[in-house]
Amino acid sequence: MKRNSRKIVKRGFGAILLIFAIIIICNSLIYWNARNKTYSNVEVIPEKKVALLLGTNKYLQNGNVNLYYKFRVEAAVNLYRKGKFRYIIVSGDNGKKGYDEPTQFKEDLVRRGIPAYRIFLDYAGFRTLDSIVRVKEIFGQDDLLVISQKFHNERAIYLAESKGVKAIGFNARDVYGRSGTKVMIREYLARVKVFVDLLFRVKPKFLGEKVQIK
Repeated sequence: MKRNSRKIVKRGFGAILLIFAIIIICNSLIYWNARNKTYSNVEVIPEKKVALLLGTNKYLQNGNVNLYYKFRVEAAVNLYRKGKFRYIIVSGDNGKKGYDEPTQFKEDLVRRGIPAYRIFLDYAGFRTLDSIVRVKEIFGQDDLLVISQKFHNERAIYLAESKGVKAIGFNARDVYGRSGTKVMIREYLARVKVFVDLLFRVKPKFLGEKVQIK
């Protein structure tokens, strides 16, 4: 019985080590791939025709404004004012009644001075993978400026390049504290999911009719 128990403990410990190794490897690959491809200074980032703003909900469950949302809006507005993009695609979740990330972003972007005609909405950006594939297949773009927090940009750039899309990222201000820690824990797992999705050639939930950006 003791010998069997030891075997079980060893196997369990080995499985835990393997899981940690996979998480570290996946995260490292995405991190190193994005080196010199993300920017935090609006003055030095190259200009692009089209920016892709990755969605998130405007409000938290407690009713407060989501800082990830707020900082992404600020980043997009600053980039536009500096002439760093001409058009912006807002890609987010609109999968259920009363939940509309793209429209929330558009309203705030217009309120902050970005003309409505320069904003295109992608209502089926349920995941980063969907947003990246759809920006190429639906909106016809293969050279992008991605706007989100740095950790998200790194993952989006890896996905973009795996789909034949050239991408750089502008890093919106990050969020710290308890909520930031929770998001980063989820991000470690999301990066593993990137490789699972690529391995099994997972496709977006929806594609649809093409949209022309002049």
